[in-house]
Amino acid sequence: MIMQKVKEKEAMNVPEIHDQHEVMTQHIPVLLQEVLAGLRCERKGVYLDCTVGCGGHSAAILAQHPENRVLAMDRDTAVLQIAAQRLAPYKERVMLFHQRFEQVEQILAPDERIDGILLDLGVSSLQLEDAQRGFSFQKPGRLDMRMNQENEHAKRTTTAYDVVNTYPLEQLTEIFFRYGEERFSKRIARMIVEARTATPLETTTQLAELASRAVPKRFQVQGIHPATRIFQAIRIEVNGELQRLGETLELMIARLRPGGRCCVISFHSLEDRIVKQTYVKLAKGCQCPPDFPVCMCGIQPSLKILTKKPILPSEEEKNRNPRSRSAKLRIAEKIEYGNFDEKS
Repeated sequence: MIMQKVKEKEAMNVPEIHDQHEVMTQHIPVLLQEVLAGLRCERKGVYLDCTVGCGGHSAAILAQHPENRVLAMDRDTAVLQIAAQRLAPYKERVMLFHQRFEQVEQILAPDERIDGILLDLGVSSLQLEDAQRGFSFQKPGRLDMRMNQENEHAKRTTTAYDVVNTYPLEQLTEIFFRYGEERFSKRIARMIVEARTATPLETTTQLAELASRAVPKRFQVQGIHPATRIFQAIRIEVNGELQRLGETLELMIARLRPGGRCCVISFHSLEDRIVKQTYVKLAKGCQCPPDFPVCMCGIQPSLKILTKKPILPSEEEKNRNPRSRSAKLRIAEKIEYGNFDEKS
């Protein structure tokens, strides 16, 4: 049942969302056909959508076979509300969980196996469109960027406002360089610190305008706002997006049945690098030092990499959905049972 397994201790105090139908109809899942083909969703199976967002990918997976089932997760209760509405026609074939994807072990039974995993690491359409969430520099809104705003714990978490107005120069510089790969990290950080001494930076547009002034015109890329990398870096810092990505991906892949597929869509090089390295590690198996003459660890390969290079959106998709332009899809297949019983 939809929403059946949402934590009882965390009531879904979801804010009212206007124009839900508009959000659902305008939401375009990224690399949809490539994901469906990669997961082989035409086969009956149980699929894990770790970042369900507005439910576009999950709806397509469920439509591929009349007996497909989806376990769908998201940390954002606002998008879960939309996903629940969008996926309602599938009734008992879908279950939604208010969880971060790092908490995947909490929604699966100890012996539960799945046939496919989808991890879409992008920001949802709803989060970008709602100016008050603070994810977009195209509309004025308070600097927030938290993906989960609706429970008591979230009220105590760091926001983009806190990062911009309280982090010291050195820390801002490090965040912008590491998470945004911004060449003008120190220059932008210094301008932020100077600006906030007079008055705190309150809105997304204030921060975006400052970044525009900080990046020299000759280094600004046409079609890409100078604040793009800074907003990305702050969002990653606020939500801890990279902290357990590789570790969690390994846990998810361990739950795949033999022949099960894992599809990960990333949107910047840091995420893609972690996904690639995790796939390579599991496909290699042995973790012994290179100078060991024979393997002593006994770790066997558990994954077959199906995409030597990531799948990118077509020009047609990028024109239809500009938000897909930086998407990269990597696909891998489980090839052994690990610690699980073959009969399970």
